[in-house]
Amino acid sequence: MRFDRFKSLIGKAEFEDLRHKSVVIFGLGGVGSYVAEAIARSGIERIIICDFDYVEESNINRQLIATDSTTGMLKTEVMEARIKDINPNARVLSYPVKANDTIIKEIVSLHPDFIADAIDDIDAKTFLIKSAIKKDIPFISSMGFANKLHPELVEISTLRKTSVCPLAKTMRRRLKMDDVTLNFPVVYSTETPIRKYSKESLGTSPYVPSVAGLVMASYIVNHLIGES
Repeated sequence: MRFDRFKSLIGKAEFEDLRHKSVVIFGLGGVGSYVAEAIARSGIERIIICDFDYVEESNINRQLIATDSTTGMLKTEVMEARIKDINPNARVLSYPVKANDTIIKEIVSLHPDFIADAIDDIDAKTFLIKSAIKKDIPFISSMGFANKLHPELVEISTLRKTSVCPLAKTMRRRLKMDDVTLNFPVVYSTETPIRKYSKESLGTSPYVPSVAGLVMASYIVNHLIGES
């Protein structure tokens, strides 16, 4: 059956508990689309997704939902259809809007079991992290994966212990200003960003963001089944 291989790995009782959990994914880009995919393939049936953007041709090299046939469609629309194709029992709540203070408050008020932060906007990212901490909701935050070629250097740490990553540096500085703890889980890369060919635009590989997304999803699922 559909999820029998995963049940065999974690146990039937644990799977039944897992499928009733709720997970929010903020951002459905190169990282977030893979988080959502793996969460769906883990059998979790309550999934909330938030992304305001549309699929563009330039997304095709790295975003799971980006293909020629989905170009021009809302990312939430494509991801919701994909999740339900994976698991018809999934209940997907889509927010095809930009994550801002109001939207974040609304989603956090739903009391999800876990939050995946895969958004790039610094203000929204900061507010989301502060909201999750305030409401004591488990979460993991994605740092930057542009200009990197080595997925084997992706790892989980706390924001306090990160190095090299420009986004992590920005978030450390921003959260310190707001007197927010830096001791929360993040997925980041220890690879020094490559600036060899273009200093004006960010380059992305097909495999580093995707690996980061799968690492995030594994952290979430393992936390929910008590294996973290």
